[in-house]
Amino acid sequence: QVQVEESGGGTVQAGGSLRLSCSPSGRTFSNYGIAWFRQAPGKEREFVASITWTIGLTRYADSVKGRFTISTDNAQNKVYLQMNSVEPNDTAVYYCAAKHYTQSEYHYWGPGTQVTVSS
Repeated sequence: QVQVEESGGGTVQAGGSLRLSCSPSGRTFSNYGIAWFRQAPGKEREFVASITWTIGLTRYADSVKGRFTISTDNAQNKVYLQMNSVEPNDTAVYYCAAKHYTQSEYHYWGPGTQVTVSS
């Protein structure tokens, strides 16, 4: 059974940095894509960044491009989201999700981790 779990959330001051970790488990993820989404209070969930596990192809939302970096650690079987120069608008619950390359939507989701950026 595939499980996804996030960690690393917390409170950080505007302009600071935070690193989120995603730990998928239950199968080999070499043919999977992993993504980060976020949902702020009163807003819809939005895409943040994604990466293909094997070749490392990345994609970012315009709002985080140049500030956030998604990466994989194959030895640790983790996916990271490095968040730099954070802004109050980055405050949200951040979710990690996984899907097989053949799937159009993300089927496996973690419970989320809260990120709060104070001004």
